[in-house]
Amino acid sequence: MKTTLLLIVSFIFLVMTACNSEKKESKIQTKDALENIMGRKSVRKYLPKPVEKEKIEVLLKAGMAAPSGKDVRPWELIVIDDREVLDSMAAVLPYAKMLKEAPMAIVVCGDTTKSSYWYLDCSAAAQNILLAAESLGLGAVWTAAYPYEDRMEVVRKYIALPENILPLCVIPFGYPAVQQQPKQKYDEKKIHYQ
Repeated sequence: MKTTLLLIVSFIFLVMTACNSEKKESKIQTKDALENIMGRKSVRKYLPKPVEKEKIEVLLKAGMAAPSGKDVRPWELIVIDDREVLDSMAAVLPYAKMLKEAPMAIVVCGDTTKSSYWYLDCSAAAQNILLAAESLGLGAVWTAAYPYEDRMEVVRKYIALPENILPLCVIPFGYPAVQQQPKQKYDEKKIHYQ
């Protein structure tokens, strides 16, 4: 009887342990989702510190976790860490001067052969990347390429995109050089009930 009881208790313990031991994908600490959304900031000054590969991968996975119409996923994500390319784009793109300081950038692009509304799907991917950066303690900012032909041409020139791949935005990112508070953007006047 004691042996049977011991076996049953051991079995239950093993099952409970197995069920409760989730395999953690990463040891990276992140913020609560709503705290993260409300705390997101546009960061334009970065420390001269490289971003860990593990965190870059989290940003890319977050971007690709975005919703897309018909689940087409038309995005293409280009990671730039080439200092010469970052500096060259900073010199020409009017609202991306911070690329000069950023250790890296992600260019969010869309494949026009997969979707005519690629820019909507890719906007969701870009937002996920920005939120993931905030959650990981990184700073990032959206700098538009699309729909401005001159900016799109600059980006295409430096990263050699094929004709069917269009750049939506360049997201410089890195560790923030300055602590800043998020803007309070909630505005009741923009809410309408019917």
